[in-house]
Amino acid sequence: MSLEKFTIETVLSVKRWSDHLFSFTMTRPNSFKFTAGQFARIGLSVDGELVVRAYSVVSSPYDETLEFFSIVVPNGAFTSHLKDLTVGTEIYLEKVAYGFLTLARYQSPQPKDLWLLATGTGVAPFISMLQDFDVWKNYQQIYLAYSVRTQEELTYTDKIQQVVELFSEGHQGFKFIPIITRDPVAVLNQRLPLLIENGTLERVIGHGLNVETSHVMLCGNPQMVEDTKNALKNRGLTMNRRGIGNIAVENYW
Repeated sequence: MSLEKFTIETVLSVKRWSDHLFSFTMTRPNSFKFTAGQFARIGLSVDGELVVRAYSVVSSPYDETLEFFSIVVPNGAFTSHLKDLTVGTEIYLEKVAYGFLTLARYQSPQPKDLWLLATGTGVAPFISMLQDFDVWKNYQQIYLAYSVRTQEELTYTDKIQQVVELFSEGHQGFKFIPIITRDPVAVLNQRLPLLIENGTLERVIGHGLNVETSHVMLCGNPQMVEDTKNALKNRGLTMNRRGIGNIAVENYW
């Protein structure tokens, strides 16, 4: 892999949410542009070889730094090294952003209600989207459903609240719906596909999925994405292709 495709950046901060979840920020070159929802390819030198993985950007497209959210994969070729990041570590950043999990892909139906459905680190691109004033201007309702296994894994809740307070002035249609699947006393503790199949998600939100108005984005565990996609299709929603349709997913996992 040619190193000419990359810039060398510096880790600015590291936040460890748990023994297997962490976030980090790094410098951002002026030349690096991205749209909310896209991912970057970052790399580390491991035993003399550059190992690269894709990570959705948490940051706003207007931030001066870049933030990423990662899970530690046991014995992973990349995250077993990435988890040891410290402030000042040098890290590679590919010069071009990638991905089509962006709101610009929607041409029909027109924007009205936006459903952001995430598990685990899949919440990252949606936090980026919520830091775009156009999202709040274009959508009357915005719902972020964030599914994790345990309370410890329910990360970024303070950040989400801060973003909403900053960007949603005058907007009354946002709801954040936490889901904790291994907590029997949680308000919602079933998997997202089941919550869609049995109508619970819509009842809690107070609004229904609609083929004529709904834009639905999925990011997270590949099995969740597949199962939720099928549950949505069974409700009559369609995959977004060439700008037409309801459902958009990210396929870089």
